[in-house]
Amino acid sequence: MSTNVFNRRWATLLLEALTRHGVRHVCLAPGSRSTPLTLSAADHDSLICHTHFDERGLGHLALGLAKSTGAPVAIIVTSGTAAANLYPALIEASLTGERLVLLTADRPPELIDCGANQAIRQPGMFAGYPQFSLDLPRPSPDIPARWLVSALDDAMAQLAQGALHINCPFAEPLYGADDEQAWRDWVQDLGDWWRDDRPWLCATRQLAPQIQHDWPDWREKRGVVLAGRLDARLGERVAQWAGRLGWPLIGDVQSHCGQPLPCADLWLAHPQALQQLQRAEIVVQFGGGLTGKRLLQWQASCRPREYWLVDPLTGRLDPAHHRGRRLVSPIGPWLDLHPPVERAAWATALSDCAGRVQRQAAAGLANGFGEAQLAHRLPQLLAPGGQLFAGNSLSIRLIDALAQLPAGYPVYANRGASGIDGLLSTLAGVQRGNGRPTLAIVGDLSALYDLNALALLRHAPAALVLLVVNNNGGQIFSLLPTPPERREQFYCMPQQVEFGHAAAMFGLNYVRADDWPTTEAAVARSWRDGGVTLLEVTVRPKEGGETLNRLLGQVASW
Repeated sequence: MSTNVFNRRWATLLLEALTRHGVRHVCLAPGSRSTPLTLSAADHDSLICHTHFDERGLGHLALGLAKSTGAPVAIIVTSGTAAANLYPALIEASLTGERLVLLTADRPPELIDCGANQAIRQPGMFAGYPQFSLDLPRPSPDIPARWLVSALDDAMAQLAQGALHINCPFAEPLYGADDEQAWRDWVQDLGDWWRDDRPWLCATRQLAPQIQHDWPDWREKRGVVLAGRLDARLGERVAQWAGRLGWPLIGDVQSHCGQPLPCADLWLAHPQALQQLQRAEIVVQFGGGLTGKRLLQWQASCRPREYWLVDPLTGRLDPAHHRGRRLVSPIGPWLDLHPPVERAAWATALSDCAGRVQRQAAAGLANGFGEAQLAHRLPQLLAPGGQLFAGNSLSIRLIDALAQLPAGYPVYANRGASGIDGLLSTLAGVQRGNGRPTLAIVGDLSALYDLNALALLRHAPAALVLLVVNNNGGQIFSLLPTPPERREQFYCMPQQVEFGHAAAMFGLNYVRADDWPTTEAAVARSWRDGGVTLLEVTVRPKEGGETLNRLLGQVASW
């Protein structure tokens, strides 16, 4: 019986075992060595297959699916540099916790380090970034089927966050007719396992939240709540929890808490605000991944008596290395175990200051149109029942500084490694995972970096507006002390492009706007008519950064 047939039995069992752990989406790139995995995935009734010709984008597509579904997502690629292209998405997942299962097809051991084509050393190629790695042997009927399923079950049980790398060597032949009756004894060694949906080996590694027994004392103190990257349902709960305690809450753009003290990146530059915050005795942070520069500066400089950081992800997650408590726990159960007590707000002067700064900033952005005004008015563009995907660099910083997003409205971003690679692919995965109408906002360099992901957006399951802010280069560097004489050539790198031809190449609707009425009308039309629209908003290159700096310079006088 042919090797290709047993390869299929092996791959089918591998994928079936993954479905027992919630894998429903699998992302595939073309390749020959991965044929046993590809054909087995295509034939599996419980798997939804997504394809892309670019492995780097494929990894981010899977990342987006994992973000919006909350379930592990499998990726299948062939051997060689195809596998290496998954590295950026793997790194992001390791920092933000989405569960990815990387199935990298490989040459068998006798073809490694001997000059064979498309053969590289794949075991361990991702260093310490996978949560767990499993280097499978070459498929052989001498290895019991129960070994394969129990090895996979054990690895998946350890995948609380991040990625699992499964390296899968396959010997030739890879092609040929399949015979489902072949190797029946090997398959049937698992008995009635095939007739249910449970893992072969049920292993549990869940940590229960621990009660902080001195919480009744601390909740009577002056506290501040920081809300970082949170689930949409948790953001509102955290806001209610802080409100009952009378503690001010500073919410990140990804916090979903409604940012009760909006424009924190501005008012944190006000002396009155800083003076009030110095009185805090305890800071409780929920979620990592803070965005705003002034918030990060205050977080680094604050010295409360206690600093607690609650997040289900492991690791310190505190670049300022505060003395305090790192509480690894699901946030919802932690809130249940640490109820608030109703108290009057202690920092009313902070609320007054924040409100005053917000009103002054809104007045300063009322006239004209540019990147800052677009960020400030962005909530007016959101689709009812939809979601927002925010790109990196200047886009998300301006939204964080100038907009107030509605509480509980889903916001997605890649704020682990905060790269601009793969943003459009991640966007495609997020929307495929939940089917919501989606507004995405990215910069022109981000769009260029992942331009071939427009092929993925053609298959959007609901209305989608990709808003590309064309400020002609990486204008985030205009906010940084980069050498002025080198800034354009070596940092901003303006490309002098427009995206109409790209939209036409991939069959997307295209609108170009340079004012607010055209922008607003194009978005409203997209929500009404459906489809995918690439909305290119052209702005003066340095205006966004200049406007933010101007507002920051005025804050102290407000």
